[in-house]
Amino acid sequence: MIDKRKEDHLRVSIEKDIEFGSTGFEDIRLVHEALPELDFDDIDLEIRFLDKILSCPVIIEGITGGIPSAKRINRDLAAIAERFGMGFGVGSQRMAIEDPRLADTYRVRDVASDIFLIANLGAIQLNCGYGIEECELAIEMIDADALALHINPLHEVIQPEGNRNFSNLIEKVNSISRELKKPVIAKCVGSGISYETAKKLRVSAIDVGGSGGTSWSLIESYRGDKKTKNIGKTFAGWGIPTAESIREVSKLGVPLIGSGGIRTGLDAAKAIASGADCVGIALPILRRWSSEGKRGVEEFLDQFLTELRIAMFLTGSNNVGELKGKLR
Repeated sequence: MIDKRKEDHLRVSIEKDIEFGSTGFEDIRLVHEALPELDFDDIDLEIRFLDKILSCPVIIEGITGGIPSAKRINRDLAAIAERFGMGFGVGSQRMAIEDPRLADTYRVRDVASDIFLIANLGAIQLNCGYGIEECELAIEMIDADALALHINPLHEVIQPEGNRNFSNLIEKVNSISRELKKPVIAKCVGSGISYETAKKLRVSAIDVGGSGGTSWSLIESYRGDKKTKNIGKTFAGWGIPTAESIREVSKLGVPLIGSGGIRTGLDAAKAIASGADCVGIALPILRRWSSEGKRGVEEFLDQFLTELRIAMFLTGSNNVGELKGKLR
């Protein structure tokens, strides 16, 4: 059942229109420097995130795992992340926790020995019998540098197979964060996170996963019965727009990944200027890989980083840290 669901999610993400609403980035203007006083070729994209050096402030977010097609996707994208010096996350490892024979669909260290690699489990599984042992296993399975606990109440409540008991999860997430030897990232999925909720978390980093990009509500509307289709469309735009979520959560000073509808290097620049330390992207990567393979993804990322550099140049930002706060 889970493998069919994962195949459905991939197919729908590639073939259907699943983006909805606004990220809020269109309302953001960066400060233009008519005289930037720097050399474009000297612009430095390198950052330190959770004690790991990244050559650029970009993470290819978790997409898939546990199904036959996932092995090639993960290995191809991890190798690309290695080439660009980006971070990389795998999709939910629940299937491999329950069936270790599937672990190979997530493993990428042999093609990407140096990347910042993020393991992935659903936070909701902490209400379904999972604990510190499963979290440690997810990290050991792929030799990860951190663990993302993804938080997706909208998706879970709409999908027919979803887990809907989200009670007492904040304390359980915080408990895992205290016990685990690796950093824990609270990873929101398509609906964002408020300041009020984020300040209750005691995690190493937060991935805002705001609204305005991929709508998991819409994804479920494409694969459900009539009732699910209608409900999925009703809640397609639910959530906190990415730009707003970044602005709110950045007040906490916790390491922050800006994700949700990041489609261009200019989006990335606006996310960082608003308070994110780096950005996460998934859907454009998956679609380019599906249509054009590794070369298409590399071309997309090359353009993406050029756009980010141009935005930094035009704001007089010699490095990523200097870009923060460059808002009109």
